[in-house]
Amino acid sequence: MTPLQELAATLRAALGADRIVDDRQELRTYECDGLAHYKVTPGLVVLPRDAQECALTVRACTALGVPFVARGSGTGLSGGALPHAEGVLVVTSRMREIVEVAPADERAVVEPGVINLHVTKAATPHGYYYAPDPSSQQICSIGGNVAENSGGAHCLKYGFTTNHVLGAQIVTPDGDLVELGGAAPDTPGYDLLGAFVGSEGTLGIATRVTVRLTRLPESVRTLLAAFATTDQAGAATSAIIAAGVVPAAIEMMDALAIEAAEAAVACGYPSGAGAVLIVELDGPAAEVAAQFAQVTALCEANGAFELRIAADDAERALFWKGRKSAFAAVGRISPDYIVQDGVIPRTALPEVLHRIGEVAAAHGVRVANVFHAGDGNLHPLVLFDAAVEGEAERAETVSGAIIDLCIEYGGSITGEHGVGTDKAKYMPRMFTGDDLETMHLLRCAFDPAGLANPGKVFPTPRLCGEVPRRHSASDAPAAAEIF
Repeated sequence: MTPLQELAATLRAALGADRIVDDRQELRTYECDGLAHYKVTPGLVVLPRDAQECALTVRACTALGVPFVARGSGTGLSGGALPHAEGVLVVTSRMREIVEVAPADERAVVEPGVINLHVTKAATPHGYYYAPDPSSQQICSIGGNVAENSGGAHCLKYGFTTNHVLGAQIVTPDGDLVELGGAAPDTPGYDLLGAFVGSEGTLGIATRVTVRLTRLPESVRTLLAAFATTDQAGAATSAIIAAGVVPAAIEMMDALAIEAAEAAVACGYPSGAGAVLIVELDGPAAEVAAQFAQVTALCEANGAFELRIAADDAERALFWKGRKSAFAAVGRISPDYIVQDGVIPRTALPEVLHRIGEVAAAHGVRVANVFHAGDGNLHPLVLFDAAVEGEAERAETVSGAIIDLCIEYGGSITGEHGVGTDKAKYMPRMFTGDDLETMHLLRCAFDPAGLANPGKVFPTPRLCGEVPRRHSASDAPAAAEIF
């Protein structure tokens, strides 16, 4: 009997057959996350219903030396929840209780399988909401948001998931239940909670999360501005921020992204636009009114040929519908696509977009751009047809070139989708060998056996027992081979 077979028998006896998936065809349901470019059929799937069952599962894995990977709703876009062929996929989607909503304390306590938008729905009757809003917020789960430090359209003003997590109960890679952070605004000692948020499942599995709730704003106003070019839209974005206005969101879509959104959801954006900006302001009514006048004037000064102001919540939702459907909508105009995620200084937007266009043209590949313009978080969608020989390879080349551009301009290889499987190979381009060594030491402190989500984030696996040392050029031909 293999360790995996022994583990399956142990967990079936402890948890019941309904918590275990080992049928080959059913296992294929879980072979990838939202990035379908990478696929691995897991050796076993376990569906715990509470923290104790999750801890029991991890302890059983550790005892037998079986690797495990956590998965929530499976909406990730970096291959972060890609299964291990000889390991266990721990799916937290059944752990979906909203344990507490405490408006007086401006917080809520939820299990990891709770859908992002459901937190806001539970808090709204009390006058609050949960601010982080990934485009997939109707289906993505809080556990996955914590693992990837997800952002969303409104992260410009309100920050990422890490800014809204007060505490977490986690299962460590040893199978212990541990509390990080708490209900208080700050806790003494090292910021282990900060290290855990965004660690992509390599430091353990969240089983309960205490999140910060934000009071619903007095006023919300949303503007849709159409421009002839992305240069003009980028210039308007820079002008708005330079004026001292910090909108809740500034989102940009180029002509190809608009075409896809129109085909998918008929959002009715202005005809002939080379780019649109969605600018949303919220806060005290007087402040919003004053800033809205500034934003309108700045858009017009930078070439906006049409401005639309949402008259009510229904029209506001229609503005956002096109933007939030953009990733899936691209399927209407291309059979395959790669969703990229990188960050640049927002002042570099026009130049970087030009260079992306040049790279795409040189390789005969189309790129649709949709992104958080306010904080320079790009989401280029590289379009291709896998059935045409060579197109997938060209798309990969363009995708990698975009990441190189982000690094060249002082940005990052990821803004909110995480490193996962997809971008691990790019880590040495952004970090030195010493940087990566230090990160790996932290991972080993939590997971000395290297069983938690192995093969993710770092370029290649290495043993925690290896003594850290400074590597020289003679040790290896490339930095990526050190790790």
